[in-house]
Formats: sequence, C-alpha cells, structure tokens
Amino acid sequence: MANHKSAEKRHRQSETRRLHNKYYARTTRNAVRALRTTTEKAAAAAMLPKVSAMLDKLAKINVIHKNKAANLKSGLALHINKLSA
Repeated sequence: MANHKSAEKRHRQSETRRLHNKYYARTTRNAVRALRTTTEKAAAAAMLPKVSAMLDKLAKINVIHKNKAANLKSGLALHINKLSA
C-alpha cells in the first residue's frame, strides 16, 4: 500500500483512468467487431466514419498506439471495399 499522500493520490487517479480507458477501449472493440460482421456495404460504409473517429480518439489519448489505429482503419476500409453492393 502507498506510504505517501502523493502516492495514494496517484493510485486513485491511475485506477480511475484505467477504468475509463477500459470502458472506451471495450466500446471501440465492440464497434469494430460490429462493423466487421456487417454484410451490407451501405450500412458498413455508414458506420466507418464513427468507428474511425473512435479509433483516432483512443490513439490520441494513448489508449492504443497510433499505428494500431491506422492498421485497424485500413483493414476496415479493405473489408468494406470487398463487400458486394
């Protein structure tokens, strides 16, 4: 357990941030999974900007690496392009 006031505060803050990051990362992963399972091209294309924004936001606040966000967005775009209209 923490022995100093500052260490106790740091522990509280890191726990709060961990839960916050976990929530947004899980929400984004579910959105990516939903887009990948979509079989209609129009619906998937409509979902792509929202999911891309979610990934960009996670990368911006360092929850995921920026290259991971870019790779996911690229893969999703390829998936949408392969879908038949």
